[in-house]
Amino acid sequence: MTDVEQRPAPPGRRVRLAGVGSNIFTEMSALAARHRAVNLAQGFPDTPGPSSVTEAAVTALRAGHHQYPPVPGLPALRAAIADHQRDRYGIMLDPDTDVVVTTGASEAIAAALLAFAGPGDEVVVLEPYYDSYAAGVELAGARLVPVPLTGPDFRLDPAALRAAVTDRTRVLLLNNPHNPTGTVLNEQELAELARVAAAHDLVVISDEVYEHLVYEGRHRPIAALPGMFERTVTIGSAGKSFSFTGWKVGWATGPAELVAGVLAVKQYLSFASGTPFQHAVAEALRLPESHYTELRDSLRARRDLLVEGLGALGLRPRTPEGTYFVLADVRPLGAADGLEFCRRLPPRYGVAAIPAQVFYSAPEAGRHLVRFVFCKEEEVLRDALRRLAPLRTAR
Repeated sequence: MTDVEQRPAPPGRRVRLAGVGSNIFTEMSALAARHRAVNLAQGFPDTPGPSSVTEAAVTALRAGHHQYPPVPGLPALRAAIADHQRDRYGIMLDPDTDVVVTTGASEAIAAALLAFAGPGDEVVVLEPYYDSYAAGVELAGARLVPVPLTGPDFRLDPAALRAAVTDRTRVLLLNNPHNPTGTVLNEQELAELARVAAAHDLVVISDEVYEHLVYEGRHRPIAALPGMFERTVTIGSAGKSFSFTGWKVGWATGPAELVAGVLAVKQYLSFASGTPFQHAVAEALRLPESHYTELRDSLRARRDLLVEGLGALGLRPRTPEGTYFVLADVRPLGAADGLEFCRRLPPRYGVAAIPAQVFYSAPEAGRHLVRFVFCKEEEVLRDALRRLAPLRTAR
């Protein structure tokens, strides 16, 4: 999202997809800019990605790689993605048929939803959910059916999952590691999701853009479970793994038949994009394991700093298992509404955050929660906590 004002709708037209979520992201970033607040609202790092990858992009630019890449993506990048999935997860892919490069993970999600869901179909999604999921489902003409992650730890309720699936369900849309809760689905939860998908012959769209941001244990793709590769489109992104969110290089992988469906839609969305960045991401995916270890260790330290600091201020934060988001319950401070709380933060305290209710179909469900990001430099996080210190006495 950008910090500019949203344009009004043309007269006589109804804008259905300009939902609450996108408006709030714009509003909070605008408030942050207006009040010179520390922006812990939007999920982009303020630290640079690996310099070798930046240099690979510069080299590609200087070499004249300015024109369209192949619509499915550069062969070198598709090969690197296939090697990544094989080496890390044992998933075997043909880079010529089982991989498509997209303009960020958002395009991959939208293209997959448009390919596999349509009017009258239902898409089951874990709630709370990234707000673009609802827009993608609406674009497809389908109906979003939420399954709440329950309790203070946001875990999957198998009974609720089974109850949500009907004979109209076509797609199971997952996000693991999960934004905004930070939950990483465990083996039992993945197995239950796989059982339901197989029993009802569902296509699984698995958004795994935070796969390398897991702080305890290791990420397990649902496609790696027995019998699941054949029905799963797995979505990845260079933005989160290498801190190049503005490059907008993502991908979808899976069996050739499903990837062909994503490609058939994607070619009419962006057609193709980011040629020099695709060259660079091919290099990024071949970085040594130390890159991922250092990234995780650094983010884990910043997570712990923010969680401890928010707790000391009187909020009730949950320590996330993955991603770079912390959800905090604001009720201990006497606040009843996260949206109102977040609107007060920039002018009063000089910090911006996101009300979690925008990630729910029924806003009341997440009204007491606020999302903070910790993919910022430690001194930025410390500055934010210093600014928020008066919250201790504001109760």
